[in-house]
Amino acid sequence: MKYGAGFLCASVTLASFGIALPALAVDAPAGSNLQAGGLKPPEAVQSDPTPTPTTQTEAQLDRADKEDSGRGLEFAWLNAEVGPQYLGLQTLKANKLVDGSLIDSKGAGMVYGAGLGVRLLAFTVGARFRFGNFSDWQLWSLGAEAGMHIPLGRLEPYFTLGAGYASVGGFKSEFMRGSNLAGLDVRASAGVDYYLSNTFSVGANLSGDVLFLSRSSSDQVRLDANASQEQQAAAALYGQDGSGIGLGGTLSLVLGLHF
Repeated sequence: MKYGAGFLCASVTLASFGIALPALAVDAPAGSNLQAGGLKPPEAVQSDPTPTPTTQTEAQLDRADKEDSGRGLEFAWLNAEVGPQYLGLQTLKANKLVDGSLIDSKGAGMVYGAGLGVRLLAFTVGARFRFGNFSDWQLWSLGAEAGMHIPLGRLEPYFTLGAGYASVGGFKSEFMRGSNLAGLDVRASAGVDYYLSNTFSVGANLSGDVLFLSRSSSDQVRLDANASQEQQAAAALYGQDGSGIGLGGTLSLVLGLHF
């Protein structure tokens, strides 16, 4: 009887613990680390999906690196050009500049040129020399120019404006030998370069020139007794000062070096 009562008490006690433990597990507050049998390990911390400023900067640099041509910064440049030019010495204004009956005041010829300068990001500043050889005369110019470039990978369109000194000489007419036309050359151009490498480019340039020219009277005209009326008229013309405004256009092939 004594052993039966003890067994009964033990059974009741175990049953009570069996009921209480599940109740503790069920009634534990949400988010509690307590579980039946011990502590629950903390949940993994979720990473923030929003990139940090450093990550954003690195992503932008990577994207720019992919889009960039890889040429890097350019500080100096030089180029050479060659192409045909059509020019009229007194297209816009003719005031006794040349005698069209003895000298062809307009015509086509080949132009050779070279330029050099410095570059700051998309802007360039430099100097350019051009020499043109025509049938009845020669033209050379030296001036400054400034340009804006639009980098599109290895392809680079650009626009330039320039102005400088221009001189026309080498006349084949006996009335103009030794004399020169001189004045201001104003130029606007548009072109495109293609970079074959980081330092070498090939391209094309289309430019237009407005020439403001003047001429001093010549005292070198000598006429013989058998001079024709044309020669006499030319001698009278070149014995006076003259001026004119010319207009020209040039299409040239350009080879460039960039540093």
